[in-house]
Amino acid sequence: MTPMPLSKLRVVPARLIGARPEEVGMALLPGAYLFFILSAYYVIRPIRDQMGVAGGVENLPWLFTATLLGMLVAHPLFAAAVSRWPRKRFVTLTYRFFLANLVIFFVLIKLASPGEGVWVGRVFFVWTSVFNLFVVSVFWSFMTDIFRESQSRRLFGLISVGGSLGAIVGSSITAFLATAFTPVNLLWISVFLIEGAVFCFKALDRRHPAPKAKGEMQESASQVIGGSPLDGILRLARSPYLVGICVFLLLFTIGSTFLYHMQGYFVARTHFGSGAQTAVFARIDLAVNILTLLTQAFLTGRLFRWLGVGFTLALLPLVSIFGFTVLGAMPIFSVFVVFQIFRRAGEYAVGRPAREVLYTVLSRSDRYKAKNFNDTFVYRAGDQAGAWSFAACGALGLGTAAMAFLMLPVAALWLLVALWLGRQQMARASAVRAEAAAIFPAGVSKR
Repeated sequence: MTPMPLSKLRVVPARLIGARPEEVGMALLPGAYLFFILSAYYVIRPIRDQMGVAGGVENLPWLFTATLLGMLVAHPLFAAAVSRWPRKRFVTLTYRFFLANLVIFFVLIKLASPGEGVWVGRVFFVWTSVFNLFVVSVFWSFMTDIFRESQSRRLFGLISVGGSLGAIVGSSITAFLATAFTPVNLLWISVFLIEGAVFCFKALDRRHPAPKAKGEMQESASQVIGGSPLDGILRLARSPYLVGICVFLLLFTIGSTFLYHMQGYFVARTHFGSGAQTAVFARIDLAVNILTLLTQAFLTGRLFRWLGVGFTLALLPLVSIFGFTVLGAMPIFSVFVVFQIFRRAGEYAVGRPAREVLYTVLSRSDRYKAKNFNDTFVYRAGDQAGAWSFAACGALGLGTAAMAFLMLPVAALWLLVALWLGRQQMARASAVRAEAAAIFPAGVSKR
């Protein structure tokens, strides 16, 4: 029997995932890169959550306030690095800075007394909340830098499969080893995984020069983006499109923070002991990531093709409207868990890739600076608003049902913003394609 040609072997998986046959291989290395990032984070995420509960559930709003302040410090430093150094250097330094921090935390946790350990745990909670947004934001900024808008709609879901596999591996490591080994020892696993992400980034950086943006000449990967560390903030103030993304993120994070705090109260009341609580958090993460993986592999690319960016972006607000309605009617732990799993899986599998596509029609400076400000400070500002709103609801004596119904207007507004952003992205993408067609006549490669 004559073996099937390689080109035909690519057709079947391409049809399954909704990409072009020649693009299947293009997602492998970025997928591995995201695998290492998210596996590193998901090893330490349940440890962070348990430390947050150990420090007192009532203190979680203060931890979110400290996280917001941490973002105020971290973003200008990152933006200054973007302005001063080429892509290869500032991305590598960002990852290795966080890697060194993990080693320091390992030492501090080992040496701390029980009283000191509570405070070290609180600092670790804040640090992890900064870490996860920064490393993921930098990854997606890099992806929008090396893929065109049309490719992003086909490939971002597929690339995200690598992240879901990493999240499954990371949460599985902690779920099955947290009770057998001291959780602090698992930090070393994250250290080696972050270094794996650096290796993948360097390999991709060598393969992909920085692309042209809106009619500019193609740039070298070693070229410095330049500008001011405040460019991201200034651009956000002047661009309705970036303001729309900002509002979208705020509404998303407010709802997510409400659910996160509900999760803390549910678990604190139903499970006892740090090992048991850590395992529950890890099993929820595991369920989320399995559902995310299946959706990313077989559905995300098709949703972009069937619905477009706007309606794909609107799916998560619709899920939230339905979920908050059911949770308000039946405020029990099992309903909460199902809603939380579907909402988080929807964010990772559909919401996040759709949100990243929004940035592919912007300049390189916006993709690193304005995007990072939105992904870090604005994201945590939404956490802050959600955390203190949740605390205020608790002070007023509102129960889970009342809080769930309170989130319905937020989810409805979120839906409207998603649809508006979809229309704006479509218009900008058409303009970018028209400019590219004018610069590169038919038959001339754009990359």
